[in-house]
Amino acid sequence: MRGSTSSQVAENSRAKSLYFLTWRWHFYAGLFVIPFILILALTGLVMLFDDEIEQARYHDLLVVTPQHHELAVSAQVAAVQQRYPDYVVTQFIPSQADNLANKVSVRAPDGINLFAMVDPYSGQVLGTIDRSESWYSLANEIHATLLMGDLGDYLIEVAASLGLLLLVTGLYLWWPRDNASKAGFLKLRMTHGTKVFMRDLHANLGGVLSIVLLFFLISGLSWTGIWGKTLVQAWNTFPTYYTWGEKPQSTLTHASLNHGAEEEMPWNLEQAPMPESTVAHDHSAMNMEMPEMAHGSINVDKIVAKAEQLGFTQYRVYFPNGEKGVYTVAANTMAGDITDPRNDRTSHFDQYTGNLLVDVTWADYTLYAKAMAAGVSLHQGDLSSLNKGLNVFFCLAFIAIALTGIVMWWIRRPSGSSALGVPPRFATSGIWKTGLITLILLAVLFPLGGITIVITLMLDWLLFSRVEKLRLALR
Repeated sequence: MRGSTSSQVAENSRAKSLYFLTWRWHFYAGLFVIPFILILALTGLVMLFDDEIEQARYHDLLVVTPQHHELAVSAQVAAVQQRYPDYVVTQFIPSQADNLANKVSVRAPDGINLFAMVDPYSGQVLGTIDRSESWYSLANEIHATLLMGDLGDYLIEVAASLGLLLLVTGLYLWWPRDNASKAGFLKLRMTHGTKVFMRDLHANLGGVLSIVLLFFLISGLSWTGIWGKTLVQAWNTFPTYYTWGEKPQSTLTHASLNHGAEEEMPWNLEQAPMPESTVAHDHSAMNMEMPEMAHGSINVDKIVAKAEQLGFTQYRVYFPNGEKGVYTVAANTMAGDITDPRNDRTSHFDQYTGNLLVDVTWADYTLYAKAMAAGVSLHQGDLSSLNKGLNVFFCLAFIAIALTGIVMWWIRRPSGSSALGVPPRFATSGIWKTGLITLILLAVLFPLGGITIVITLMLDWLLFSRVEKLRLALR
């Protein structure tokens, strides 16, 4: 009897130790991650309402009166070129509604990218919109880099990696194990005080939405500089050597077609090299035979006609960059042109002959690239009004999870002192294998997060537990 009691006490002591160890890691991860959750959720909300914000800000430049016939694309581009003779035309984007203006992207001499808004029926240039000054562009740049370039990208990657640790430890703390944890499982106890209510809201929202948070974290990590571009994106880049064969390739990649922070090219094509137009033939002779060719390039109307023959309906046309550049016609979920990723298509045409050089479709994507293409529409709320409404709810829920975590910490922090209020550490015998394996897996799979975990472990062991002032500050 006495042996049984001793064994039960030891088991309870170990369970308590593991609980507080998990809570300690949850606290450390949350300390770093919560500010980023708030930033990403708030900027995500802005990007979800990009169309509505743009309509409100630029109504006079966007809305036109529908007519029976539209002018040729070349005529619309010519009108823009006449209005802005010193600007370089880089892109044409047809509107997705009859009462909206088309967009011709131009690059100013100082390098600024502008949208020239064109009435497709009259050819009137209605004005310009600075692409870098849109609320979407600003929110997207904060969402991706915190306006800090590579440093901001790395910080977000660390936050997303530690977000996975926050998710795993949160699930462990939320899952019912004893009477105390069962009491608040999937319940909101509103009559038990602020602390209990905040705990229930925080734990149950986080637990129920854990799979949603996992989706946003992984899809977001796929864009980051280390885990995304180096470890994942590079392995899913379109295999140009197989499909393009001996066709000439540029030193430029598909990412060069993006405008600033806007991601317009499919994820698995960004690092792939662009094809090149053949410049060996006599363009002056060809220009005499083909009057529609201007400055050595085939008329854009021919490219649009060829694209429509391939099945393009909604698309954007990228103009050649230099004498070896190509016309590119693309429609994908990343740019928001379409919502069904199975219709993703990127086609490149020789600027002198109009010949199709490369045609990349859904069938050419790797399994992970297909998952990314499908996930982008979900991530951006593009699939439907329901998808958009759910994403708004998810953003608000993540904000609530972050804020309730802050409130819980504020309530339980040591009053009247400058201590941080880190959950206590309890001595235990042996090694918690499950926890150790989880940390090792996270460290191996997500290097920046792993480095942060190792640094935190070393600081916790070398400083926080040994230096009296630091130990008291983290009490």
